[in-house]
Amino acid sequence: MDNNINNHVSLWNLVYEKLKELLPGHAINTWFEPLVPITITDEELVIEVPNQFSYEWIDSHYQKNLVDAIGVVTENQISYRFIVSAKGQKKQKEESESYKKVEKVVEPAPNNLNKTYTFKSFIKGANNEFAKSAAQSVSESPGKNSFNPLIIYGGVGLGKTHLIHSIGNKIHEKNPRSKVVIVTSEKFTLDFVNSLRKNRTIEFAQQYRNADVLLIDDIQFFRGKEQTQEQFFHTFNVLQQAGKQIVMTTDKYPAEIKGLQERLLSRFQSGLSVDIQPPNLEIRIAILLEKAEQNGIRLDYNIIEFIAKHIKKNVRDLEGAIIRILAKSSLMNKEIDFQLVKEVIRERIGSSFSPELSIEDVVKKVSEISNVSEIEIVGKSRKMEVAEARQVSMYLCRKIIGTSLNNIGVFFGGRDHSTVIHAVKTIDEKIINKKHIKEQIESIKQELDFSLA
Repeated sequence: MDNNINNHVSLWNLVYEKLKELLPGHAINTWFEPLVPITITDEELVIEVPNQFSYEWIDSHYQKNLVDAIGVVTENQISYRFIVSAKGQKKQKEESESYKKVEKVVEPAPNNLNKTYTFKSFIKGANNEFAKSAAQSVSESPGKNSFNPLIIYGGVGLGKTHLIHSIGNKIHEKNPRSKVVIVTSEKFTLDFVNSLRKNRTIEFAQQYRNADVLLIDDIQFFRGKEQTQEQFFHTFNVLQQAGKQIVMTTDKYPAEIKGLQERLLSRFQSGLSVDIQPPNLEIRIAILLEKAEQNGIRLDYNIIEFIAKHIKKNVRDLEGAIIRILAKSSLMNKEIDFQLVKEVIRERIGSSFSPELSIEDVVKKVSEISNVSEIEIVGKSRKMEVAEARQVSMYLCRKIIGTSLNNIGVFFGGRDHSTVIHAVKTIDEKIINKKHIKEQIESIKQELDFSLA
């Protein structure tokens, strides 16, 4: 082995470059870019992986490639060994201990706070900033401000439940003795019905009215349940008069909920109602990046952006998409590539998945890559660089999206179909003979593939 690669960093850099020759870019970015060389001995190169999942995936899918790359660089004089990063081990241990704790410690019902829902893990944006700020204010001084009750409203899967659990977790963290009661409206109703059936209405009332903080999820399900509403009205009054904090979520502005008693709606309007809107593209991307990191996977930014562009309204679906990608990759032993991601997105959003390309999309992308304007590409100019960009555009329209010869000709200034045939033949030849054309075509095809079904 050459002396100039005895340093583990230098050696790994050479191995990494060799891997880039052997593997596609997405595999390098996802699995090998996060690796860190730790040390080198006479026998092995020690490499740190971010988590156990990466360890197992690389070992089962890319072991031969890694062995070959190290073999070429070191002339087969050393092997390699993986270690999971201390951070990854700590996270795995904490998750394991947390799971065991949940198994062993049964908190008194109905205190079912989800410990993973915290303000820190809630991605803030213009769509939810006011709601998050109000929730944090309540958690800092429950019952001691005018935000009582606090009602968080918005569509399905936008983070309402996350916020009320965050409130409960923050209050419990600051004061473990504080009695935080969190239930869904269905659970409240079921508890009331069971108390009637078992003649234990007094115990039911005490269970809820002794709370320091009452968190009720999805109050819209109280609609039409007159006796339940009656009980909740009295519970609400007792807690509010005692200076206890009440937080509720619902799918729409309280005054718009039909089937609730007027006196309940009046109580609700005495506090603060804040809404959560669907996240914009940037927030959706941030949520996906955070969720991917939590699950120990690295996804190409283009894949993240593709998911965010197609799943627009529901944060829960965004998070679910990452989980399903990871599950499908593991269970079906498939690489996490763009094709797998497209399959998952199509499964999740069904008929609304319509990523067809147009001729305009192709011309725009060719224009970006070639630095020739779109107007010039579809125009009459015979300049060499313009003509080449035009031929590349025609080629891609024909080969990638299957546009008819006549339609391509019409779009590109009313040209005859024979002109299109000539363009396709010319680019086919240039791909073989001119490296820069081949690379340009591959680059454009890869980027356009992010819009193909």
